[in-house]
Amino acid sequence: MRDTRESRLLLVLLIAIAFALITVDIRGGEDSPVDGARQAAATVFGPIENGVSSAVDPIGNAVTAVRESGERHDRLAELERENAALKAELGSDDRSRSRLAQLDELLKVSGRGQYGIKGAQVIAIGAAQGFSWTITIDAGANDGIKRDMTVLNGDGLVGRVTTVGPDTSTVLLATDPDFTVGTRMEAGDELGFASGQGDRPLRVELLNGKAEVKKGDRLVTFGSQADKPFVPGVPVGVVSRVDPSGGDLTRTLYVTPYVSFSKLDVVGVVVQAPEKDPRDTVLPEKSEPKPTPTVTVTVTPSAPADGQYQQEQ
Repeated sequence: MRDTRESRLLLVLLIAIAFALITVDIRGGEDSPVDGARQAAATVFGPIENGVSSAVDPIGNAVTAVRESGERHDRLAELERENAALKAELGSDDRSRSRLAQLDELLKVSGRGQYGIKGAQVIAIGAAQGFSWTITIDAGANDGIKRDMTVLNGDGLVGRVTTVGPDTSTVLLATDPDFTVGTRMEAGDELGFASGQGDRPLRVELLNGKAEVKKGDRLVTFGSQADKPFVPGVPVGVVSRVDPSGGDLTRTLYVTPYVSFSKLDVVGVVVQAPEKDPRDTVLPEKSEPKPTPTVTVTVTPSAPADGQYQQEQ
């Protein structure tokens, strides 16, 4: 409309009529005079509304499905988290039992050798301080750990402390090529020096080139002056090979360590040396070899058949 004044008046009039119709409809209730008009409008616009509803319903259903799918996904994620937590709990129990078993063996070794130890856990392995065979433990100066202390576990000699921090320490393993420890043969006085060879057996040079040594003999640490870096009597390993004696001043042995260096977890640092050398008392009990049963078969010659016997006669 060109005349804006007339347009405004028409708009006001239409609004007034709408309010009037609404008032009449509300007051009339079921007998409302506009009910017929409402039904006619429903007849005309009903199919259109249904069509629009049919077109919109898939979208609404899709939205609902997405929402429910999200809820299912959240529930699935929650179940997966619960399952992972349960597995972690079970794994933790298994690990706790393993650690308790290791700690029990460690306490037995320290008791037999009368070593005062500080228990620790291995928290890292690998190269450190320029060494290639090392571990890091969660005990340091605040726990009374000092450099050049002996480290062992429930099986035997692990290594020695090389670097000490406030709460952690670095341990040089007995398998490191730079590692050397004095050794003594079981039930004897044959002394030597064991050196690490990485993942190969320890190499031991006996001071006596004519020493009588055989496969299966066992070694312990000889001990150092003032018990640093090594206390005496710690099990080292079992002789696996002996080089032939060639008249040299020393004799070479190869020793399989008692300790499994790829499975280190709970260890002990000897913070107090024993009052006397425990000698061989810390070594594990020897397992008696089980005899292999032998079966003797005796062959008894069978009697000749009657026909054969008569023919020979």
